[in-house]
Amino acid sequence: MPGKYSVSLGKIIKDNQFETLYTPDDPDNIYISSKDVNRPGLMLSGYSDYFDSERIDIFGLTEISYLRGLSPEKREDSYECFFSARPAALLITRSLETVGNMMEYAEKYSVPVLRTSEQTSAAMAALISYLGVELADRITRHGVLVEVSGEGVLIVGDSGVGKSETAVELIKRGHRLIADDAVEIRRVSNKTLVGQAPDNIRHYIEVRGVGIINARTIFGLGAVKLSEKIDMVIRLEQWAPEMVYDRMGLEEDYINILGIHVPATVVPVKPGRNLAIIIETAALVNRQKKMGYNAAKELMTSLGMDDYYPEQKEIEHWSLDGSSGDYY
Repeated sequence: MPGKYSVSLGKIIKDNQFETLYTPDDPDNIYISSKDVNRPGLMLSGYSDYFDSERIDIFGLTEISYLRGLSPEKREDSYECFFSARPAALLITRSLETVGNMMEYAEKYSVPVLRTSEQTSAAMAALISYLGVELADRITRHGVLVEVSGEGVLIVGDSGVGKSETAVELIKRGHRLIADDAVEIRRVSNKTLVGQAPDNIRHYIEVRGVGIINARTIFGLGAVKLSEKIDMVIRLEQWAPEMVYDRMGLEEDYINILGIHVPATVVPVKPGRNLAIIIETAALVNRQKKMGYNAAKELMTSLGMDDYYPEQKEIEHWSLDGSSGDYY
């Protein structure tokens, strides 16, 4: 499994447009490693058990009003208790002013202090979502990620099988490229995987016989996208006469990526097959299944064979997390 990740406070400030009131060092040299945030009301009242100093703490209207109502002596006790724990950073919402000698304690214990005009609940939700993406567990795998009719499709397969060429055809048909060759996959929640391209190869596609092309330059801004959730995985493999491929669509196979089950299917490649149209159709079928409709099951029911439903199984021999093999 991936190790622990971090994001610089400078990037957090820039991406969320926070105001900087104080930082003990260059924000780009200060790193946040916790996805969680905290409202330290109990800490201000003196209860310090279970306080996580790796989190960003938030002062909203409730905390600021509480501090304003304290006597100067009790307020200093609250500041001493809170800042001496050295939280990762303090964010003040609603553009509220600091109370008393708050900044003195922040400087004493080297705690960065930021501020935003957002309301507290909105700021917390946005920050949690942001940190969930930036600090998500992740892996990088060889493949192509495209958005097809709103579905994120990860195309994998052996080198030279036609992944990039298929991506170009899909782009020409109005779909969008997210990543070619290397796909960075992040687990942003217990149910969602998001893929994107590494910064240095974003929007580029390698087409054998042609070379490197920039999809954004050739096909326009509408042909690319920075990131997309992964809704299904399609493996392209050379057609083998001895192999038995699913012809009905009743089998519901999946692979395990970072602990999340993702629908998966194998598409055999041979001359004359239009892979772009096949993948386009597979994406639409996957969307229908998520909405509760399965044409194959409907057909079997109409034929009086509604009790024939293969069990869902995991395709282990090409799992992407490396736990039981790899696909390239």
